[in-house]
Amino acid sequence: MQKVHLKRTKRLHRGHLWIFSNELYENPKKYAPGSLVDVRDMHDVFIGIGYVNPNSLISVRLLTKKDEGIDRGFLTRRIKAAAGLRQRLFGNRDAYRVIYSEGDYLPGLIADRYGHCIVLQFLTFGMEAMKDLVSEVIDELLSPGVIIIRNDSRVRLLEGLPLYKEVVKGTLEKLPVIHEDGVMFEVDPYEGQKTGFFLDQRDNRISLRKYIKEGKGLDLFSYIGAWSLHLASSGAEITCVDSSERAIAGTKRNLDLNNLHQRVSCACEDVFSFLERELQSGGKAYDFIVLDPPAFVKSAGRLKEAVKAYRELNDMSMRLLRAGGIMATSSCSYHLNRTLFAEMLHDASRRAQREIRLLEFRAQAPDHPILLSMPETEYLKCAFLVVD
Repeated sequence: MQKVHLKRTKRLHRGHLWIFSNELYENPKKYAPGSLVDVRDMHDVFIGIGYVNPNSLISVRLLTKKDEGIDRGFLTRRIKAAAGLRQRLFGNRDAYRVIYSEGDYLPGLIADRYGHCIVLQFLTFGMEAMKDLVSEVIDELLSPGVIIIRNDSRVRLLEGLPLYKEVVKGTLEKLPVIHEDGVMFEVDPYEGQKTGFFLDQRDNRISLRKYIKEGKGLDLFSYIGAWSLHLASSGAEITCVDSSERAIAGTKRNLDLNNLHQRVSCACEDVFSFLERELQSGGKAYDFIVLDPPAFVKSAGRLKEAVKAYRELNDMSMRLLRAGGIMATSSCSYHLNRTLFAEMLHDASRRAQREIRLLEFRAQAPDHPILLSMPETEYLKCAFLVVD
């Protein structure tokens, strides 16, 4: 195994798992993409073992701080530990994130369960090199009926990896139906967004129900209607708004599953255009609004542009709420941290000439565990507000 030596080690000793190209003493171009490396400091003292990608800004991702083999036994222990944590958290729940990359000490690997189906994502060169072995261990430990590889995330392009997806075990003749606190959802793990569903918002969707038992509201960027169905099952009336025809079709199938058509309507439309038209109609028409947009911030360099888009959406949404209305607003962009998110909401409220009070500031569900030594593992912010 080749060695790499670090110019600086403080961040790694504090628990971070990434090594950037400018922190390496050696030229990263001398290493084969995806190969394992022995990580050492400038005094040749062992720090850990990771995998390298000379073509990425993140040159090395640490797998372990022990001098141990990165083999089937290693992967089995890590995957078994991740699955065991979910068993403790959720028992027999039929949908959850089994492996959350760095949050489970397996950087570059995502595994989601939807009933009998497991969806895998290999986001880095190093994890791609272990794809077959990981798939075998997952099959051995979890015994899913279907395994799908969703390697279509654009994050892979930063690693120099191709985009593709395939079913490697079983068939997907019938889409899985999952259960979430009494609500059923049909999930498409092959064609749906991300791996088919947004598991990270599960606890936030369920918690919002205690504030909304009735009234008229909006679910903006609704995807397949997860927020809407929870609120409709509590007695509210909601309009789902999403620009994707596929997403709206998925929402309608989920309404059929739960017999909630009478409380939920759908609009296949750009959210910005929808909000502008609603404001032109007079505004202050809704008792609650859920705003769950995609990640506008793809890089730190585009933060200013993204904050402007978030602020505009939140400004328009606040203008549409009646006094005392409830707003659940989110950002899944890591670069927009909690402080900046709160500042953006305050700025949006001033522009909308509304006062806001914070009921709860929430994060991702616990099957997306946050490594406190690595802020990058905390990405989801969700604020429950009263808009006066």
